[in-house]
Amino acid sequence: MTRTPDSAWTHGGADALGAARFDFSTNSNACGPCPQALAAVQAADASHYPDPAYTTLPQSLAAFHGVAPERVLLAGSASEAIFRLTAWAQQQGVGSVCLPDHHYGDYARAAQAWGLLRSNDPTDALCWACEPSSPLGQSHAHWFLNRARLTVLDRAYAPLRLSGEASLSTTQLDQVWQLFTPNKALGLTGVRAAYLIAPGPLLKRAGGLKGLDIERLKLMAPSWVLGAHGVALLQAWVSPEVQAWLTSCLPLLRDWKVRQIDLLQQLGWQVAPSEANYFCARPPAPMDMATLRQHGIKLRDATSFGLPGWYRLGVLAPQAQDALVAALTHTTTILETST
Repeated sequence: MTRTPDSAWTHGGADALGAARFDFSTNSNACGPCPQALAAVQAADASHYPDPAYTTLPQSLAAFHGVAPERVLLAGSASEAIFRLTAWAQQQGVGSVCLPDHHYGDYARAAQAWGLLRSNDPTDALCWACEPSSPLGQSHAHWFLNRARLTVLDRAYAPLRLSGEASLSTTQLDQVWQLFTPNKALGLTGVRAAYLIAPGPLLKRAGGLKGLDIERLKLMAPSWVLGAHGVALLQAWVSPEVQAWLTSCLPLLRDWKVRQIDLLQQLGWQVAPSEANYFCARPPAPMDMATLRQHGIKLRDATSFGLPGWYRLGVLAPQAQDALVAALTHTTTILETST
């Protein structure tokens, strides 16, 4: 029997055993892949370079969000954008970073790579926010809109919000950097593509926003930062057909989420509140993750998020939920027998 490395539980998605049949470890839309977006990606011409200037894509994204095209910056992925923004902030004289209590690990890794010290003081700092947050799927707790040198809002899960409302108004959103990664909402996480929307004041105020040089950030992007498939994904993302498909997914995901939470609570799990298509839960006793994985089940250990003993679970369809319950019952029986 092949043993899954312990490091596999600190990441979502495929591992040394390949893709799990019932993968609760990612936050991807379980209704996906989006048929229209998938068709666009499959039809992408990978035999040629995309337009190096990406002439039309920023215009499409800008029209979708109702902003000026020059505010849109393309990125290879959320992680690529996180590392590039952090490097840029350091070059602009930013020396510290403010992070949510529980957060995506690349925020901290990028800060460490570029020598930014973690601080609770937002003054002259790079401040990261994510809403709905990861791993908890909750509202962001601490905003420093008027004090931070640079605030970035990661909106990876905003399209998959199932309850609640965003904390920031449209006017407040215009004051921060916004990072979008539609591949999760479209159920196509294997396609890496992202984009940033710069704050409105960055273009309205002479000399930039708080002395930040956006032109340098643009120059730091590698050539052809997006491949043909990433371009196809983002172009599809803004189409009315794809947005209609996404809207149709949300009621189903809400029903599935209620069912999944109820099943886990019946097994004695503690479930944290969440507004997104995923949530964190704590089992009543330690789990044998390797045995679960052999049953085709993968969960996301939340220890690396600062939540030891908790697991993040994406909402999946009832068939996957029933398989999870069966596997949990089986592994619990084995552990009780062995003790």
